Amino acid sequence: MRLAACRAHIRPEPPVPLSTRPSSRRPVPALLSVLALSLVAAVAPAADPPASVHPSLWPRAHWPFPPDPALEARVQALLKRMTVEEKVGQVIQADIGSVTPEDVRKYRLGAVLAGGNSKPGGARTATAAQWQALADAFYHASMDASGGHVAIPVLFGIDAVHGNNGTVGATLFPQNSALGNARDPELLREIGAATAAEVRASGLNWTFAPTLAVPQDDRWGRSYEGYSEDPKVVASYAAAMVEGLQGRAGTPQFLDGSHAIASAKHYLGDGGTRDGVDQGDNPDDEATLARIHAAGYPPAVDAGVQTVMASFSSWRGAKMSGNKGLLTDVLKRRMDFGGFVVGDWNSHGQVAGCRNEDCPQAINAGLDMFMAPDSWKGLYEHTLAEVKAGAIPMARLDDAVGRILRVKLRLHLFEQGAPSSLPLARRAAQVLGSPAHRELARRAVRESLVLLKNNGGVLPLDPRKRILVAGEGADSISMQSGGWTLNWQGTGFTNADFPGARSIWDGIRAQVQAAGGTAELSVDGRYARKPDAAVVVFGEDPYAEFQGDIPNVGYRPGDTRDLDLLRRLRAQGIPVVAVFLSGRPLWVNPEINAADAFVAAWLPGSEGEGVADVLLRTREGRVAHDFRGRLAWSWPKSAVQTPLDPGQPGYDPQFPFGYGLTYADRHELPPLPEVSGLSGAQVPAGVYFERGRAVRGYALGLYGADGARAGGDVSPAATADGALRESALDYRAQEDARRFAWSKDRARLALAARRPLDLDRETNGDVLLVSTLRVDAVSPQGAWLGMGCGAGCGGRVALGGQLAALPKGQWLRVGVPLKCFRAAGVDMRRVDVPFEWVAGPGTAIALSRVALGTNVDRTLDCAAP
Repeated sequence: MRLAACRAHIRPEPPVPLSTRPSSRRPVPALLSVLALSLVAAVAPAADPPASVHPSLWPRAHWPFPPDPALEARVQALLKRMTVEEKVGQVIQADIGSVTPEDVRKYRLGAVLAGGNSKPGGARTATAAQWQALADAFYHASMDASGGHVAIPVLFGIDAVHGNNGTVGATLFPQNSALGNARDPELLREIGAATAAEVRASGLNWTFAPTLAVPQDDRWGRSYEGYSEDPKVVASYAAAMVEGLQGRAGTPQFLDGSHAIASAKHYLGDGGTRDGVDQGDNPDDEATLARIHAAGYPPAVDAGVQTVMASFSSWRGAKMSGNKGLLTDVLKRRMDFGGFVVGDWNSHGQVAGCRNEDCPQAINAGLDMFMAPDSWKGLYEHTLAEVKAGAIPMARLDDAVGRILRVKLRLHLFEQGAPSSLPLARRAAQVLGSPAHRELARRAVRESLVLLKNNGGVLPLDPRKRILVAGEGADSISMQSGGWTLNWQGTGFTNADFPGARSIWDGIRAQVQAAGGTAELSVDGRYARKPDAAVVVFGEDPYAEFQGDIPNVGYRPGDTRDLDLLRRLRAQGIPVVAVFLSGRPLWVNPEINAADAFVAAWLPGSEGEGVADVLLRTREGRVAHDFRGRLAWSWPKSAVQTPLDPGQPGYDPQFPFGYGLTYADRHELPPLPEVSGLSGAQVPAGVYFERGRAVRGYALGLYGADGARAGGDVSPAATADGALRESALDYRAQEDARRFAWSKDRARLALAARRPLDLDRETNGDVLLVSTLRVDAVSPQGAWLGMGCGAGCGGRVALGGQLAALPKGQWLRVGVPLKCFRAAGVDMRRVDVPFEWVAGPGTAIALSRVALGTNVDRTLDCAAP
């Protein structure tokens, strides 16, 4: 059944009031009084009203907790004691990079979180002991009852999405896109329990997992956070992971000291955005939205998931964080969800008529807790004023706070004491990365591997022979773990940052040496003695949201380094096994053809020995572990293939959903077609200047001290007044960089975009403008990096002494946070000059690449002089 996309306002229905008693006797601050006077009317209507929702068409679920008079009495007693200020504090969550324990004590915030790049004290990484110390500080602040405050313990959330991945030494399980291939819900339950234990051992009590998205377009950069493109697979995993994280509802283990609050995310439809654009719009009809994208939520609710995270994305133009029909009418009423709904990182600010610091529409729609990482203080002030002015009904606020309190009570937060006092926290050294957890992760790796090709029975390999291990991913724990690993994008780390973990090379070497064979590591494939077989490990570099979105599903279009390595080894008569690391299926037909065997290893995490377990025989020649994985994803036949569901007319993938060989199969894969379907030069999104040239869609200009422009696309070049000169030079290849030298003040170089760019979502994250550069000289008059956003709009960041402090004559990847440009006045929604460099006379720099990214050698501080 296909439903019409009718547009209509959904009349708000107030929730059943938990308490209507006015609870504040404190005077309203002057700022709040002004705000209140401007908010006495109803909430401003959305500019684009949401499509109508028909709750009766949606699946039902059953909240598994019977009425609990004792718990309800405690909730009501707390609500009666709380002031309106304390209630507003409870519905706000702030990031540890922007909030202190003293802030929690003053504003009575209900929760804090650690975003992907946020660590205690601003450190690069964090240990369990550091997390515990910070968690204790926030806990004690929240429990301070001086001044008549009500002591309500704070929740501390983190994205533990493939293990406790924000803590050094934790077990890193395979990413979700790998686990879907295992078809093993019980495995998921065990992984959830192990993850929860390591989270609680670190002093935290809430994980933003599991992701129940059903990715329908592999171009989406968060595809690897989903278990499968098939809603049945996602539904089969949802309850298992929730019960693993939280414990089974109704048992003594439920939310005990070994379990953590789970969060089903991202509600709803983020896996179906148009063209796979993150935070984009899902255009599906209501029946499709319910059948595919909601599949995991009823099982999660049945299992008692305590929180649901609202998505950044939209459905038919209306942002989820402001969609009452889906948040309240479907999730809370039709699906009987009794926990609380939390927003994503400032997701409320994208609701029509809202901004990060002000969004009554979201809470009125059914959002119970704002995730306001760096906007929390302004949001607190506006929300408080809006409650007092009646724009947010007191009944709605009490409903939201009541939901939050029930979750805290079910978690026993009021009785458990400081986070470091829990038994698991006291044994953190034994819990984090324990042998049992690592063995579980190793098993998960084995079950997730999918064998796509095994011509001539090359696999399994004999470990008693001479084996070469090559490729960029062979000895990279960071690469085999992917994004959301120690930081948001998973970049900037070496193997030394992962104590106890083992790379794929480590695993192969250990087993080959134990069997009496010889293993050699050579990233570029050059060997001392010809091997009997080669294992080449290659694939995607780590990424997360924003950075992971791609324009097509081709694997590194235009970059043949991995293909060249495979072909070179095979041309030498060496049997080649390709091990492909990726968060999603990609078009790799040439690479499959260039190998005798091809293994989709996905992102296996910290236990690389699990790959060796399946690739190698035992020393006695037996097969100890066969391939068990079956594709949870359709594998594309071309780089431009339009995703289609199995069973739909025209479904014709290279490898269908459910495909996967075992050692018993004697299937010889014929050569695959190598026509990608792409045309023209392929440039990844967010790249502006590559190999010394402006990429397609951008133009490089040189501007003299008099403002006159000269083209910079051909070297050598110079402005008419000689203020700025450009010449070509070699960095890694012939003329793949440009050198710029200033002789007069006010000269500049700039990259202009053919069409304005919307960089708002990247700015709200921690994305950087990254320049691959070499500093040869810096003028005492300084240098500035800027962006433009149309006539009279722009801003510059002073690089000052930071640039002068960089080592001269050395190539570095130097990043400046996009937030710096916004703070300097750039409208990040309409950037038409994404890169501008202004410097004084005597400055000389070389540039090879300019792009958005997070993997850098140095990050410059825009606040520094």
